Amino acid sequence: MTPSKDIARLIEIMAALRDPQTGCPWDIEQDFASIAPYTIEEAYEVADAIQRGDRDDLRDELGDLLLQVVYHARMAEEEGAFDFGDVVHAVTKKMIRRHPHVFGDEAARGAGMAKGMWERIKAEEKAEKRAARLARGLDPEDHGKGFLDGIPLVHPALTRALKLQEKAARVGFDWKEAKPILDKIEEEIGELREAMEKGAEDEVAGEFGDMLFAIVNFGRHLKLDAEDALRRTNDKFRNRFHYVEAALEAQGRTLDDASLDDMEALWQHAKAAE
Repeated sequence: MTPSKDIARLIEIMAALRDPQTGCPWDIEQDFASIAPYTIEEAYEVADAIQRGDRDDLRDELGDLLLQVVYHARMAEEEGAFDFGDVVHAVTKKMIRRHPHVFGDEAARGAGMAKGMWERIKAEEKAEKRAARLARGLDPEDHGKGFLDGIPLVHPALTRALKLQEKAARVGFDWKEAKPILDKIEEEIGELREAMEKGAEDEVAGEFGDMLFAIVNFGRHLKLDAEDALRRTNDKFRNRFHYVEAALEAQGRTLDDASLDDMEALWQHAKAAE
């Protein structure tokens, strides 16, 4: 089998890997649950390549992410649920339906994206999904019955906090500006201090979470994504720490040899060099 730019070749490769008789033993053993963590990991690696500006890596990581889609579609096909073509059909149908100002008639294109159109179309899609689930004898609300229950639990906590806040804001449950949220953050810090003084571990964890939630909300009002901001800070911390490590190595020393004061002095050098 040879490489190809045709998606059909990738689908053929996955079918071969999953063949019960001649396929790869590891691939044959996998199921949706065991593959899901890899799918999430590949999405993060796509984001990492974008952040680093490495287009070669981005090409490769997008391929790895596409492989995950093909993998899940193949397992679904084996169950008789759907196949890759159904996945493509579903997303193209959704995009066409949600963009009548692009793909609709002249009247729709002329009107542009009317206020509330996106939410109205999504509401119609949700109603159709509920009806389809009812027709199959399933609970019509597969994610719960509340307004915020459609936000997947699988999201990283910071991202999920952002999405919960964004959705609540759509119905007016939101701060009008960013500055008052700083007061809320200070309030949460005060409550965290009190919990720490009492030595109540569960309460400390709860107050710490409240503080993080408020910080995510503050970032949202500043039009900053907390997950992305923290990712950037992680990289900055890593780079500065590497500077400290390299500087010590140049002195013939190791991290274990250095005192905290030594490392802090080099840390400040790294910060100044940025």
